[in-house]
Amino acid sequence: MARNLTRKILEAHLVSGRLVPGEEIGIKIDHTLLQDATGTMAMLEFEAMGLERVKVGLAAQYVDHNLLQSDFRNADDHKFLQTACARYGIHFSRPGNGISHQVHMERFGRPGLTMIGADSHTPGAAGVSMLAIGAGGLDVALAMAGHPYYFPCPKVLGVRLTGELPDWCSAKDVILEMLRRYDVKGCVGKVVEYYGPGVASLSATDRETIGNMGTELGATSSIFPSDARTRQYLEAQGRGDAWIELAADPGCDYDEHAELDLSTIEPLIACPSSPGNVKRVAEVAGLKVDQVIVGSSVNSSYRDLMVTAKIVEGRHSHPDTAFHVNPGSRQVLENVAEAGGVMALLLAGARIHQSGCLGCIGMGQAPGTGQVSLRTFPRNFPGRSGTKDDRVYLCSPETAAAAALKGVITDPRDLGGEMAYPRIADPEKYLVDESSIIFPTPELAKTEVVRGPNIMRLPEFDALPDTLEARVAIRVEDNISTDGIMPAGSKILPLRSNIAAISEFVFHLVDAEFVSRIKSLGDAVVIGGENYGQGSSREHAALAPRYLGVRAKIVKSFARIHKANLCNFGILPLTFKNPEDYALCAPGKKVVFPEIKKHLQGGAREIPVEVDGRTIITLLDVSDRQREHLIAGGTLNFVKQGGKG
Repeated sequence: MARNLTRKILEAHLVSGRLVPGEEIGIKIDHTLLQDATGTMAMLEFEAMGLERVKVGLAAQYVDHNLLQSDFRNADDHKFLQTACARYGIHFSRPGNGISHQVHMERFGRPGLTMIGADSHTPGAAGVSMLAIGAGGLDVALAMAGHPYYFPCPKVLGVRLTGELPDWCSAKDVILEMLRRYDVKGCVGKVVEYYGPGVASLSATDRETIGNMGTELGATSSIFPSDARTRQYLEAQGRGDAWIELAADPGCDYDEHAELDLSTIEPLIACPSSPGNVKRVAEVAGLKVDQVIVGSSVNSSYRDLMVTAKIVEGRHSHPDTAFHVNPGSRQVLENVAEAGGVMALLLAGARIHQSGCLGCIGMGQAPGTGQVSLRTFPRNFPGRSGTKDDRVYLCSPETAAAAALKGVITDPRDLGGEMAYPRIADPEKYLVDESSIIFPTPELAKTEVVRGPNIMRLPEFDALPDTLEARVAIRVEDNISTDGIMPAGSKILPLRSNIAAISEFVFHLVDAEFVSRIKSLGDAVVIGGENYGQGSSREHAALAPRYLGVRAKIVKSFARIHKANLCNFGILPLTFKNPEDYALCAPGKKVVFPEIKKHLQGGAREIPVEVDGRTIITLLDVSDRQREHLIAGGTLNFVKQGGKG
C-alpha cells in the first residue's frame, strides 16, 4: 500500500492507538526541545517525576526568549536551566547562541525523526524533514522522562508544489499564500505535507520558514521530503552522515489535497492583527513605515539576512524608518559576516541585535504609539509587540528591505528597475560554531542545581469534585490567543517560574479587572468563541488560570495545544453543543456541573451544565487517558499516583 511521508514516520514511531484521524495515538519521541520561556516550568515538572537522567534520544534546552536581564530573574533562571541541564543530561544552548529552531536545525536535526517542543513553532524542523510538533511544557517533560507523546491522529493535507518562485518572492510569500487560502484555523488537526516537482526549488531554510509558520494555519505539523536539497544543507553543516532519503510513495493517498504553482506567487503581507489577514503588498503600498525588523524565529537564516544585505548594500535606510536585524543564530551571523553582509547592513543603518526572539515576544523592539512596524516574524496578534493597539505587518525579507529603503510599504518588485534581484546560494560549507552549546557528560551529572529566589515550587491542585459549582469569570470572542490569555513581554515573562506572580497578569490585555474579579468568585468558568487558545504553546495560559480557580472552559472550539494543556492541568475543555448557548453564559452567571466526576468516569461525551438554573449541553471530546487526568486534577497528579503519562 502506497503511503504518504507523514504516515510512514507515524507508523515507525507508533506505540499505541490506530492511525485513524481524530483517534488518540501515542508515538515515541526522538528529540525534545525547550526554550527558556517555557523551559523553566517544564524542568520543574521533569524534576517532580524524580528521575536521575532524561530518557529520550536527545534533549535540548535553548535560551532565546528571555534575554533581557533588567533584574535578577532572567539571569537566575538561566543559571537554573544550565545547571539542571548538566545534572539531567540535556544539551544547553547559552544565551545569545541562537533561536531554538534555527540552532536545532543546524546542529541536531535529522530526517525521519520525531520531536516535540515547548514552542509552537517547533514544526520549523520540517526544514530537515523531521516530524516536529509543538506541545505544552508538561508534555515535553513527560517525553524527556521516556513517555510517549499522545495527540489526536492528524489528517494529512497533501500540497503539490509546481514551478519556481519568481524574482522578489520567497518562502515567506508561500506560507502567506497558504494563510490567505486557509486562514488561522483552516488546518487544525492536520499535517501539511508538501511534495511535487516544485519542492526541489526550495532550500532547507526555505522549508523551515514554511514549516515554522504552518503553525499559524492551526496545523499539527508540516513536513517536506528529505532529498538532494536536504543532503546539501546537512553536508554544508558538516553533518552529511545524518542524511537519509525520505519521500512519499508514488500514488499515495492524502486525506485532503491542494496544489500550489510557485511561479504564480506574488509578494504578500499579513495585515494587523492576524497572520491570516493576508493581502497583496501592492494593495497596501504607500503606507508610511516607522519600523522594520528582519529575523526572529522565522526568516533569520543565512539566506534571509544575505538577501536583505544585498538589497540595501550601498544605500541607507530611510531617515524616518528604524531598521533592525535579529540573526537566527551566532553561526548565521558569523557566516553573513564572512560573506560581507554584516558590513553592508551596518552601513545601511541596521541595528544588529543578539540572536534571539526579541521583539517577536515583546522582549524589546516595541513600536511607538500609532506606529507601523513591518516584521518578518510569524505572529502579529494584538499587543504582542509590547505596544497596545499596535500596527504590526508580517512580510518577507524582500518586502521588509524595500520598506526600510523607501520608508513606505513597497512592492519589492518595484526595486527591479534599480537593481537586479539578488539570488542567494547557501554556502557550500558553513562556518560551524557549536562552542556555545554545552554538551552533557557524565562529569556534569554531578552538578548541583542552582535555584534563584523567583523559582517557586509547582502549585498543587485538587482532584475533580463530584459536583462542580462555579461562576463565569469572563466571556471572550473568537480567536483569542494564548497571548491574550497569558501575555508575554519583558515585564511578565521573567515571572514564568513563579505561578503566583505571573497569574496576576491573566487576561491582562483583554480585561485588566479579570484577576481582581476572579479572586472574589472562588471556582470559575471561562467562556470563549471559536479557535480559543490559538498561538503559542505556553502552558502558563492553562496553569495560571487554574491557579486562580478556573476549573472549566466552555468555548465554541479549541486550538489543539491549548486544549491539551487544559487537560494537563485539570481544567475541563468543553465545547457548546449548540453554539447559541454562548449568549446565555454571561459573566457572573452561576454554573453547575452536576455529578461531573461520574460523567467523566462513565465516558460521557455530552456533559449537562446548569446556567442560572437552565440546562445546556456541552461536549467533552477527550481520550480515556485525558479523562483520568482530569479526574485526578491534572497529569502530574495522575503520574504521581502511579499512572502513565
